[in-house]
Order: sequence, then structure tokens, then C-alpha cells
Amino acid sequence: MSLNNYVDKKVCIITTDGRNLVGILSAHDYTTNLVLRNTVERVIRNPDEGEPSAEVPLGLYIVRGENVCLVGLVDEPLDASINWTEVKGEAIGTTKH
Repeated sequence: MSLNNYVDKKVCIITTDGRNLVGILSAHDYTTNLVLRNTVERVIRNPDEGEPSAEVPLGLYIVRGENVCLVGLVDEPLDASINWTEVKGEAIGTTKH
């Protein structure tokens, strides 16, 4: 499936360094450079940490293609039903060596 089908839709991006970015895909190119708007970074805390998880607003955001590991469509009704501050989990880790 081409990224053209994802333009103007809410997507989740996992980067090679394990970051979780969610936003509206505005543009992309043939090297998978991505432009997102209304972007937030979801910082999921470890279950052992006392702090809640967080959504950090980033606004308009560019992700270089070499840093993109995964792009997926977001199920918006399901996404809206989740309180992301209560989500806990282990770090994804990196894909770079």
C-alpha cells in the first residue's frame, strides 16, 4: 500500500530510535520523509516508574525517512477511547546498530 492512501489521515510512526509519534500525515516523498501536523509524541512509561505516561505536543513535525521504522493508520475511535496517561509498557528499543 502506498503512503498516498495515508495523506490527510491520522497515522502512528515508530522511529528507529523507538519513539512513538502520532499525527496527521500531510506529505511524504519517495525516500519516506514524512511531514505530520498536529503531532504528539507518546511517551509510555515503564510500569516501575511512578510518573504517568504523557503525550507531548510537537505540532508540525518532519521525520526523515532514514528514521522511519513503521507507519500505520490509527483507529481513531479506539485511539480516542484510551487514556494514554494510564498506559504503561516497556521501551521498544532501537533498530540502529
